[in-house]
Amino acid sequence: MHGTRIVNIQCRTAIITPALFIPFSIKAFLQALSWLAIAISPSSISVFTISIYLLSILGASITEEEFPTTFLAAFSSAASPQSMFMFFSLVVALQFFTTISVRESSLGLPRNPSIGIKKQLSELLVALRKPEIAYSISWFALSYAVVPLLNGTMFFYQTQYLKIDSSVLGISKVFGQATMLLWGVIYNRYLKSISPRKLISAIQVTIAFLMISDVLFVRGFYRQMGVPDTLYVVIFSGFLEVLFFFKFLPFTVLLAQLCPQGCEGSIMAFLMSAVALAFIVSGYLGVALASYIKITGSDFSGLSLGLVIQASCTLLPIFWSSCIPEYVKTKDKRKD
Repeated sequence: MHGTRIVNIQCRTAIITPALFIPFSIKAFLQALSWLAIAISPSSISVFTISIYLLSILGASITEEEFPTTFLAAFSSAASPQSMFMFFSLVVALQFFTTISVRESSLGLPRNPSIGIKKQLSELLVALRKPEIAYSISWFALSYAVVPLLNGTMFFYQTQYLKIDSSVLGISKVFGQATMLLWGVIYNRYLKSISPRKLISAIQVTIAFLMISDVLFVRGFYRQMGVPDTLYVVIFSGFLEVLFFFKFLPFTVLLAQLCPQGCEGSIMAFLMSAVALAFIVSGYLGVALASYIKITGSDFSGLSLGLVIQASCTLLPIFWSSCIPEYVKTKDKRKD
């Protein structure tokens, strides 16, 4: 019992340190800057506006804290977009100044000299010098970055062109989250003994296959077979949206086995930052692809071609999947 109290005190001390105050401050500063810029910028969409919005995503990716979505939804229904952006920028600005004004010594917690930014950074660099870790993280991030995402274009096509009600898209997201929960059970019971490289590669191929299914959907193939558009959107669109994250479970298990003892948290944080950056690159590529094939608000004739290109890019990481270890010899990690 006494040992448990010591562990709990050490955990609380590890959480409230400058190493975590700094990311919270950076996150708040980036989000305040980006939302304020959007609030005072012209209403027309430009490359600058998109870049500022992506800056807010970068700030949010540093930590997992998010402003309550339900409150934002309620506020947006009663205010203009500029007012909403202005309000949000003020909230995160308040968070920024509050964070930088709090000193660790004022919390009265015991200090742990072994925890600090320099120590965590040195441990992270040591882990990243291992080829199996560096190559695996590089492959995982690139598997997202090389895919030009057309999710926004597909959303506009479904809601504005096909006139599918937004409630249907909400149901599709619920269906997708339910499959995420089911995926955890299936992986734990049947798939965790499979080689990580084979399993992740199979998921990558499945993503590309469902993107080809979207091509058939855009061309009206399923509609001709008697399948309503709403049914396809609920099942396939919701599943495809979360399928991108199916790779996280086997990959994080693999990474936990590869990284040295005591460095798991730093490695996982670095992985999530790399993936966040990869999604930003992927979003830019999606905008560039939609512009190149001349997709507009009234002309979606090039959407099927864009989806084919997107599926082809999804298959590219398979050719360098050898970066992912086939098997990892598990080691018993001692607990202090």
